Amino acid sequence: MYGWLWRLLPGPLAVRITLAAVLLLGVVALLMFVVFPWLEPMLPFNDVSVED
Repeated sequence: MYGWLWRLLPGPLAVRITLAAVLLLGVVALLMFVVFPWLEPMLPFNDVSVED
């Protein structure tokens, strides 16, 4: 998959590296600001109770 993406990016090496970094930052931002906040209420990590 990464090879396919690398071949799809246009331009010389410097442009490809820049575009790959921008795409990576976009994916991270999408995860941090959209996916993880949507998913967080469904995770059981805040349900910490110790029973006797």
